[in-house]
Amino acid sequence: MKRKASAVWQGGLKDGKGRISTDSGVLSDTQYSFSTRFEEGAGTNPEELIAAAHAGCFSMALSGQLANTGLTAESIETTATITMEKTDAGFTVTASHLDVTARVPNATPEAFDTAANNAKAGCPISRLLKAEITMTAKLQ
Repeated sequence: MKRKASAVWQGGLKDGKGRISTDSGVLSDTQYSFSTRFEEGAGTNPEELIAAAHAGCFSMALSGQLANTGLTAESIETTATITMEKTDAGFTVTASHLDVTARVPNATPEAFDTAANNAKAGCPISRLLKAEITMTAKLQ
């Protein structure tokens, strides 16, 4: 399986502008720039897209882990917060924190915690990131 996205950048780092698109068309010439990445400009940025990918990936992985134990979630809400810091090597994504709230009928806290930790470790985006991954998971 392969997925594709593309980016076009025009101009200098601080005054240039870019566009990001995905083959699915969900993103189509979506604007990004220095100000959307390092300031508060309108548009997206690579770190925001990584956060979205991590949240989505984790939620699906948790659903799969719960299914392995015979449980089905009514809802899984995940927010991923990506931390980017300037290191000796340059700007680096150093962490991703997952805030998870799930409604899972008949789940014990122990079964939920096990499923959530397995999903955190096993989600393909978690395995892709060379960053510290932390999580706060709540069963409702």
